[in-house]
Amino acid sequence: MSPQQLSPSVRRVAIVGGARIPFARSDGPYATTSNQQMLTAALDGLVERHGLDGPGVVGEFVAGAVLKHSRDFNLARETVLGSKLHPSTPAYDIQQACGTGLQAVIAAANKIALGQTDSAIAGGADTASDAPLGVNDALRRILLEARRAKTPGGRLKALAKVRPGHLVPDIPRNAEPRTGLSMGEHAAVTARAWGIGRAAQDELAATSHQRLAAAYERGFFQDLVVPFRGLARDQNLRPGSTVEKLAALKPVFGLDHPEPTMTAGNSTPLTDGAATVLLASEDWARERGLEPLAYLTAYETAAVDFVGGDVAGGEDGLLMAPAYAVPRMLERAGLGLDDFELLEIHEAFASQVLATLAAWEKRGLGTVDRARLNVAGSSLATGHPFAATGARIVATLAKLLAERDAPARGLISVCAAGGQGVTAILERA
Repeated sequence: MSPQQLSPSVRRVAIVGGARIPFARSDGPYATTSNQQMLTAALDGLVERHGLDGPGVVGEFVAGAVLKHSRDFNLARETVLGSKLHPSTPAYDIQQACGTGLQAVIAAANKIALGQTDSAIAGGADTASDAPLGVNDALRRILLEARRAKTPGGRLKALAKVRPGHLVPDIPRNAEPRTGLSMGEHAAVTARAWGIGRAAQDELAATSHQRLAAAYERGFFQDLVVPFRGLARDQNLRPGSTVEKLAALKPVFGLDHPEPTMTAGNSTPLTDGAATVLLASEDWARERGLEPLAYLTAYETAAVDFVGGDVAGGEDGLLMAPAYAVPRMLERAGLGLDDFELLEIHEAFASQVLATLAAWEKRGLGTVDRARLNVAGSSLATGHPFAATGARIVATLAKLLAERDAPARGLISVCAAGGQGVTAILERA
């Protein structure tokens, strides 16, 4: 498409609906389920609920996964071909660690805003149960040497180098390549740097479970969650969670310091799941009799030097990029935190949420009213299938805004591995 063919004005991008499968703890109900199977189930739920089958109905599908097998190299397109979405629908993959789902939404929204398509579906999936196992790198090099050999003798000579130790696979680790620290250990460093205590973390975690349970009880997720493999609710949800129960758990991160504060209860568990979101232009939605839930009006990304931050015990930790992305986004939009009725901060760890709030306050954004934060629960209760979380949050927040009788705004903040952050604003006119 030439520059002259681009739409002369930017169109509003509507969030029309969402569908996801219940999130499950790793090695549980979805232990033998692939990214593609989970993403297909979520996509089919969206197609059925909004009548999206048929050629040309949806402009494209964009999705991704963080933990991908080599067979998932074309995950989005293969998902379309196995789903109820018409096979003529183009698709492509995207990946930005835990920000993948929200970046997929942004990518789809940009094309709608520019008039390059009228509708799109964005989403993501991840399974910690079916994580890929890599061939031992030394064995891989030997096999490549054997493949390059010109004679049978040369191939045998190369293969003769194989030793028992070469048969041990490379297992994925939840660790940053630059530091060797797990995400939990990084979060523990950040918690100490910001002075985040145990009681505050447990309180936030208990509230997340209680609010998610209340949302299920009032039927909020009835048109957002598609039953799958025997689950109708998020498996990690503990409706009876209390600060007292969480206080009894032993710390699991930051044990190299005298007063560790992070436990399995105030940290997000490894999770399997998938989520999707339907986006469209206002005209496309109106023609199909679909009422937009909200509109995506702004987004911003950021990154921090977490190596020089966490390792040195500084404030710019691995998961602190939203502390920079949100202020930039708000300044560009001419808004403050008080202009938002709802805020959704991805709960990778309770300590990370609290550190982000403290950083916003330190940067002059003010204090967030906790009654407006994650009002239907978030990742500590639902779980966190890395690439699926962004789409889950967008659909949840859009519906929460749609329930309100008056115009309202919602803010989204998602931290991601590699010291990155993805943020966005949704508005209900």
